[in-house]
Amino acid sequence: MTAASPSSRSAARLRILSESDAESVLGLSGAFTLEGDWPQEDAMSVLAVSPERVRVVDDGITDWDSLLLVLLGRWREQAKEADIVLDLSEMPEGALRLMRLADAVPQQEGTRLDQRKNSWLGRLGEGTFRAHAGFWESMVFLGELSFATGRFLVGKARYRKSEFWVIVQECGPKALGIVGTISLLVGAILAFVGAVQLRMFGAEIFVANLVGIGMVMEMGALMTGIILAGRTGASFAAQLGAMQVNEEIDALETLGIRPMEYLVLPRVLALALMTPLLVIYANVFGIFGGGVVGVLFLGLSPRVYFLQSFELMTLWLCLQGLIKGCTYGILVALCGCYRGLHCGRSASAVGVATTGAVVSGIVAIVISDAIWTFIFMVTL
Repeated sequence: MTAASPSSRSAARLRILSESDAESVLGLSGAFTLEGDWPQEDAMSVLAVSPERVRVVDDGITDWDSLLLVLLGRWREQAKEADIVLDLSEMPEGALRLMRLADAVPQQEGTRLDQRKNSWLGRLGEGTFRAHAGFWESMVFLGELSFATGRFLVGKARYRKSEFWVIVQECGPKALGIVGTISLLVGAILAFVGAVQLRMFGAEIFVANLVGIGMVMEMGALMTGIILAGRTGASFAAQLGAMQVNEEIDALETLGIRPMEYLVLPRVLALALMTPLLVIYANVFGIFGGGVVGVLFLGLSPRVYFLQSFELMTLWLCLQGLIKGCTYGILVALCGCYRGLHCGRSASAVGVATTGAVVSGIVAIVISDAIWTFIFMVTL
């Protein structure tokens, strides 16, 4: 039995040399390369009987590359599922050496994509089980963090204070550049958008109110949270994920050190402390960006613009932005640390954890923003 046209001299061939209930022999010939024609049949499917043993022999293989290894590996898995002994000892020695080398290192979980296509009902069930397991994992994570916070409040938490201040520096001062730049541009964009409508009524002066209140109440905290999700949350997930891959977290647990206190608690505290300060910084730059637009393009004097900006601004409006910013910082730290601690044991799993930390952090920010906005609107 062949898998390609007989006229193709270099085509790879798979044919039955002998067949019985005890043992069947399959012969491979031709060029098993990715560029040529290759058998589409599986070794087990071409057999008319179900033997106890199948021997695959070199019946004139002229050339081979990784395609041969892929086919042999797939046939070996099929034989294992069918409870058939597959003998590959007569294959080319180079291919056997590569297969032994691949078998020497066990495949790590999460390094291979599952190619099976389940039905929609099966996918729904798998998704439900994953959501259930993820929910309880998150509850355990929050419970352990609450316990670690309690130990911190009574002065019993074990963590390195020097590392805490390093994290504070990474979250705060080193983020000033990107936070200031984005906030400046956001303030300018708000001023341009407001000017388009207010100019129709000759009320360009109220652009200052729009930018000031918009930055203080909403945009300053929101943009700071999103920046921290992409910058700091991803960093936390990558750091803890790499430690999980290198089994450093297991080593801490073996030494009796709680990873929640030693790794997660300092990061959550650092972001909870620095995010409100970054929000204030972002508000200043956003108002300044709107002032640049108001002065250069709307003809407002700097003094009039800044007096108008602070005319309707109250302490309660400023506190709204700070409360939101502190919440965003805690959520970003929680998402990054959770994804990092529950990372797989492979390099690809670190990338998945980092991506998940950014996505879940931004989603959590948007949801919490909606909740806080509704609460503030109701309490007014």
